[in-house]
Amino acid sequence: MQTMIDIKNIVKTYKLYDKPKDRLKETFSLSKRKYHVDFSALKGISFSVNAGDALGILGKNGSGKSTLLKMITGVLTPTSGEIRVNGKVSAILELGAGFNPEYSGRENIYLNGLMMGIDRKEMDSKIESIIQFADIGDFIEQPVKLYSSGMFARLAFAVSINVDPDILIVDEALAVGDTRFQTKCIEKMKELKSKGTTILFVSHATEQVKRFCNKAIWIKDGVIEAEGEASEIVDIYEDYMKNSTGDSKYSQYKDEIVQESIEDKQDFNMPENPDILAYINNVKISKEKIRTFDSIEVEIDYDVYKPFIEDLLIGVAIYTPNREYVFGPNTFLEKVQIPNNMGAHKIKYKIPKVPLLGGAFCVDVGLFNNEGIVCLHYKENIVTFQISNKYISEGFVYIDHKWDVVK
Repeated sequence: MQTMIDIKNIVKTYKLYDKPKDRLKETFSLSKRKYHVDFSALKGISFSVNAGDALGILGKNGSGKSTLLKMITGVLTPTSGEIRVNGKVSAILELGAGFNPEYSGRENIYLNGLMMGIDRKEMDSKIESIIQFADIGDFIEQPVKLYSSGMFARLAFAVSINVDPDILIVDEALAVGDTRFQTKCIEKMKELKSKGTTILFVSHATEQVKRFCNKAIWIKDGVIEAEGEASEIVDIYEDYMKNSTGDSKYSQYKDEIVQESIEDKQDFNMPENPDILAYINNVKISKEKIRTFDSIEVEIDYDVYKPFIEDLLIGVAIYTPNREYVFGPNTFLEKVQIPNNMGAHKIKYKIPKVPLLGGAFCVDVGLFNNEGIVCLHYKENIVTFQISNKYISEGFVYIDHKWDVVK
């Protein structure tokens, strides 16, 4: 299989100065005195990516992810090491990077094409599909300095993803924009991946990395802490983040849900906001107090506001009050088809015998599409239940077992 990106022992070191004038002092110092402190953003990273791979890149802010991507695209030069890239690269690294604020959206499409080595004649054949994908209406003829952050994201993504790249690099681009746009972007990325495009995908939404990528690397303090199959690396990274910061899963969706939410309702009504594709109206739990091995049932009412949402799924997750993840199946993983046409719907999630031994637990419910990559609506801690028993065992969960007396 062809290697598209080959990274060998990359180091990137910056000179940090306390004051701007210290740079001049160092430059003209006759004694060659140092006025800077060396900071290594990357400390000898090596990995390779094959054609058709979707590589997720995980790491906290400041870990070196963006520095790495900028070196792959040629924006930055490594201090030492070697980078080999085969094929045409299209990248979204910073919102609006490479845009001239005085140019219209249409003019910036041509400008970005030139920066990627695509002449005006070739771009003429692509521009209508780019404009259609961006879907910003008459603003395409307006200066981009008038654009919102969401419109910037739409246009930047539309250009990058519709120029038939051999390598596509996406750095947090899906964090901006509504769920309808996210869905469109993921579907286009899946199409490119199926055609053999290599994709580097940076996202703080780790579930997106787990579900979209086949490989992943975790960068910590400038070195690769772990690499391998995407779902395994995500689990390792999430465990580290949970134990070191206490961050809860899906926290990136909370603000978005508050902004988009509409009042809970019993009847089906179309929302005023066209970006709301589906909505969880009501969640009920059959019992709030149970014993180990009792059954429990969660009833979910939800609305769909499009004629049809492909790959619609529901996930139900059980957490402890400290947001320790206990269990979280979804209808996609278990091949359960749920209603995905326009209208009001109801489903029930049942656990015939709850194996937990005791304590308080809370339930999250989420609506997703694209195999769980795009979150349409999420409700955290929507219902709770408590388990209490006589003394039957010790620990957290009851595991089926047997005793054999050998002697």
